[in-house]
Amino acid sequence: MPAIPANTRPLAGARPRLKTPPGAVDCHMHFYMPGFSAQPGGPPIAELAVPEDYAVMQRRLGLERVVITQANAYQFDNGSLLAALKQLGKDKARGMVTVSPDATLAELRAMTELGVCGARIMDLPGGATPIRNMKPVETKIRDLGWNMMVQFKGREVETLYPALDSIEANYVIDHIAKFIDPVPSDDPRADMLLRLIDKGNAWFKIAGVYETSVTGAPDFSDVAPLIKRVVAHAPERIVWGSNWPHVGVPRANYPDDALLLDNLLDWATPEQQQKILVDNPVEFFGF
Repeated sequence: MPAIPANTRPLAGARPRLKTPPGAVDCHMHFYMPGFSAQPGGPPIAELAVPEDYAVMQRRLGLERVVITQANAYQFDNGSLLAALKQLGKDKARGMVTVSPDATLAELRAMTELGVCGARIMDLPGGATPIRNMKPVETKIRDLGWNMMVQFKGREVETLYPALDSIEANYVIDHIAKFIDPVPSDDPRADMLLRLIDKGNAWFKIAGVYETSVTGAPDFSDVAPLIKRVVAHAPERIVWGSNWPHVGVPRANYPDDALLLDNLLDWATPEQQQKILVDNPVEFFGF
């Protein structure tokens, strides 16, 4: 197995203007640990991204806890994520893994002991578990009290709505519902998201805004109205993630992590920021 190069992504920089509250949580990022290779069906791994790298960015932003999301590159091989969890410990980290069709309850319970608390559902190219295969996963994790992280194309939410509406576990709508291209805040599909949230078991994650925005930084003006609407509607159901290390983004377009956090100054009040960065993640991910 050829060695994967060490990280060369920028880590340091100016601190954000937003002063994070104690216990702030980054609810979406990925590690690429040494000794683990990309699996068939997943994208290649260009560089490593290890806890020592992330710690530099984490300190810069004033974040204290983290939710590690299984990278698509690894498909059903959760080894890299579990290695990072062991290094960081349950006090500081949680994990969202992919659950293979042949996973046993004993294997899932062993992951729980390390800090895994949920399963990733990815209904986009490269995802290991699409929504059509979601129900067997939900059945497997039900007795463990795990939740789910569900990413899908927001413009297809009308078609996907019955499947999303059938979810009984707690789950988070990932990456601002991934509207490519963005839609206005009063779009009927935005109304459908709010109906899902109002059922009581759906959360909404602000992450990867640069992946969907056409207008781009610094204020992502084409995506911001939808975010503001959801935050105002259900501030107790919003979480935030850095999406570090921003794989797939050309280096020339690499986002400023401090800027991504500072957008919350415009999108949420200080009281809502406390909920988004601390209270809601603690409830959803079980810190």
